[in-house]
Amino acid sequence: MQLSNSIPMNTPPMGWNSWDCYGASVTEAEVKSNADYMARNLASHGWRYVVVDIQWYEPAANGSQYRKFADLCMDAYGRLIPAESRFPSAVDGKGFKPLADYVHGLGLLFGIHIMRGIPRQAVHDNTPILNSSNTAREIAHPYSICPWNTDMYGIQQSRPGAQAYYDSILQLYAEWEVDFLKVDDISFTEFGADSYAGKAEIEMIHSAITRCGRPIQLSLSCGPTPVEHASHLCRHANMWRITADLWDRWEDVCDVFHKCALWAPYIGDNHWPDADMLPLGHLSIRGSEHGVGERYSRLTFEEQRSMITLWCMARSPLFFGGNLSDCDSATLALVTNDEVLAINQRGSSPQPMPKLSNDPRVVVWTSKLDDKLCVAVFNLDNIPVDVEMDIQTIGLGDRCELRDLWAHTELGCYENRFVVHMETHGCRLLQLQTNNG
Repeated sequence: MQLSNSIPMNTPPMGWNSWDCYGASVTEAEVKSNADYMARNLASHGWRYVVVDIQWYEPAANGSQYRKFADLCMDAYGRLIPAESRFPSAVDGKGFKPLADYVHGLGLLFGIHIMRGIPRQAVHDNTPILNSSNTAREIAHPYSICPWNTDMYGIQQSRPGAQAYYDSILQLYAEWEVDFLKVDDISFTEFGADSYAGKAEIEMIHSAITRCGRPIQLSLSCGPTPVEHASHLCRHANMWRITADLWDRWEDVCDVFHKCALWAPYIGDNHWPDADMLPLGHLSIRGSEHGVGERYSRLTFEEQRSMITLWCMARSPLFFGGNLSDCDSATLALVTNDEVLAINQRGSSPQPMPKLSNDPRVVVWTSKLDDKLCVAVFNLDNIPVDVEMDIQTIGLGDRCELRDLWAHTELGCYENRFVVHMETHGCRLLQLQTNNG
């Protein structure tokens, strides 16, 4: 199956990212394995992106802990290139083009992660900048550094050659036929200041994408991104992280409810507040975040279903974090429910609806889908709960037909009110249609 020339920009991206299972150390064989699984099992449900996360240019990367001031693979113009020890098809200057060709040949889309700025190594070597008379040292901002990774210096937008450097790397990515670019250390609030770390660099990257001759989705990380910059983000990016790194802990998921509510007014075509990757399946195969190593997701089945439901109601991008080829049938069923995924891809006017429940343990979201209303009811409490919903308060008159979207089950016609039961940390996702009979 060959790739369509069009890259969908008006729906939240759905795909796989290598970080949650391989940290900085993913290999070409592992990327291909996950791409193969996606093509066989997920592509028909809308999952399309295969994204290689951080430090694909670091030959000795072996997990989620970075080697400080490591030697990186770089071309003569200070542009990072794939480590051939991990991506053998990149030999002879081919870069990621052969791997992108493989992914595209499966009918999928290919993405990579970068850090904002220019490699320190390029600055120390004072490499030339392609199509510029300036050098790396002249554009670097040596005091603009990432607090958790030593690979890069920031770039000073006002310096001659700054835009040319970003143009040069996007030109390279276009030649590789990259479809998705995740840029890190760029969208969070820096040191509590009323700004986010890379506003000027976001603008330069956005400008470089518009000139590179290829449609590329721009994803910004890490979070939380300050909501006061929403209008700037909507103009310059397709998605941006609204949370800190999300892992398989219920307290992490609970924190996202507030973040999604805060960002709900800014959900729209071509710009998607990003609640982060879904920590599902086989995680941290080579990682040790929070002192926890290789495992299957610690979220219960109910918690996993609540997480996916919230992401779909809030139209967050959906990126599977675990190793796809190890998916069990229960996990696969969670990410291939087309009735649920339709809300993520085609829902409109998504919003939290606190007036629909007076119970502080309960969160309610609504989203329109065609001529129907979808209502998600979440139980944040540590015990099962029953919640009574008033049909008139929802805005559907006094009678409606109910369908359970997770169970694919018609629940019948209800008048005035209905009661939903939820297990601990569970949810119900219902589709409501007015019944005037």
